Amino acid sequence: MRALDLEYMWDLLPVLIGYIPLTLFMALIGMACALVLASFMAVERIFRVPVLDLFVRLFISFFRGTPLLVQLFLFYYGLPQVLSFLTSINGVTATIMGLTLHFSAYMAESIRAAILGVDRSQWEASQAVGMTQFQMMSQIILPQAARVAAPTLVNYFIDMIKGTSLAFTLGVTELMGATQKEAAGSFLYFEAFLVVAAIYWIIVEALAFVQRHLEIYLNKAHAR
Repeated sequence: MRALDLEYMWDLLPVLIGYIPLTLFMALIGMACALVLASFMAVERIFRVPVLDLFVRLFISFFRGTPLLVQLFLFYYGLPQVLSFLTSINGVTATIMGLTLHFSAYMAESIRAAILGVDRSQWEASQAVGMTQFQMMSQIILPQAARVAAPTLVNYFIDMIKGTSLAFTLGVTELMGATQKEAAGSFLYFEAFLVVAAIYWIIVEALAFVQRHLEIYLNKAHAR
């Protein structure tokens, strides 16, 4: 049994840290887009617009029922063969698309549950003062639902960051892709993957810390 090459691990650390911004960029853009799309689908699932509701239910079923890796391959390798204007799509864009659509399907159900969890009296009071459905949702219901959904959405963001590790399968040199290349060049696979695992762990723990404090803050604000 050979000893760990600690010097190699120490030298590799700053190299991999340099790829964290790209990983976070893909996750942040994907999260922002997924949040918008999920909110729209959640509201639609509550009001159930004819025809559109069928499409939304099919969308959620498909993206929850198929692996993220399959979806990434579909966007990057499959769709360009069907839609010629997508031939110029790069790995980063395909990854963001995949993360957006995949996680929006899960987030939509969480947001819908949070909306339905808002006390019925809030809905009735909004209607009683003559608010339109748009005013009621944007000014009364969604802000209250956000408090309930926020911790769960942070969890999805954490999963999204880990999901970016699949981007290397599309040729993207992000955190995981860089680790693959470094490990292939040195043949020190255990050390390389141990370093990248530690980096992901630290990022996730930092977000978990934020999540815990966010829950405390939101609960205090709600209790006032």
